[in-house]
Amino acid sequence: MNLAIWLSWYEDLLEDFGFSRSQDEESAQLLEKLLEFYGGLKPKDIPMQREAIVFGAGPSIKSNIKEIKSLNLSEYTLISADGATTALLEEYIVPDIIVTDLDGDMKDIICANHEGAFLVIHAHGDNMEKLKEFVPRLNRVMGTTQSTPLTHVYNFGGFTDGDRALFLAVELGAEYITLAGMDFGKEVTRYSRPAMKEPKGQADEIKELKLKHAKKLVEWVAKNEEVTLLNISHGEKLEGVLAVRFK
Repeated sequence: MNLAIWLSWYEDLLEDFGFSRSQDEESAQLLEKLLEFYGGLKPKDIPMQREAIVFGAGPSIKSNIKEIKSLNLSEYTLISADGATTALLEEYIVPDIIVTDLDGDMKDIICANHEGAFLVIHAHGDNMEKLKEFVPRLNRVMGTTQSTPLTHVYNFGGFTDGDRALFLAVELGAEYITLAGMDFGKEVTRYSRPAMKEPKGQADEIKELKLKHAKKLVEWVAKNEEVTLLNISHGEKLEGVLAVRFK
């Protein structure tokens, strides 16, 4: 995504959610310093195949994972959005890339990282303490921000972990991207809310609004980027995205 186009989206997000751009940028500067010290990756350091699967943490994630097991997964770059990492590990699949703002199950994210997953860590206004805690413990890390990019902290577009994973795949050169567990409905799972006691629950007002923005961003990619999007999720229909089944 063109940075100027993204920043116009970003201004709308700041207004809708009451986010602080100055806090986002303070967090990005913190991540910049951490990656300067511990070593951060560049986009060219992260391998991407022609085909990728992006896993969100929506209600259809487990059934979608069972569906993709019929594929030769070595032919795909597997990208998990934060808590979807847990769902993949439960099925003995280690993602190639994890896109996270560090609010998923960190034990599982650290485990997958130790098993070889690249991490794309996002800095925003309310995760500075987590950046300080976890970045020093992780390997193969690239940083992102939703505000002004820096030397070691990039902005490829995207808002939630799921749609940001999609923008990353586009940026790294994937041509065919399958969406799994990206439902954009009114339910959330314990994969996106690790503190939940039940497997699924009702999304709160803020989460619903986030999912509405994420859906719009996915549809923007389908209409404006040179990429083919396929969707095996069971949620809302996405304009410009082809619904498919692998079984």
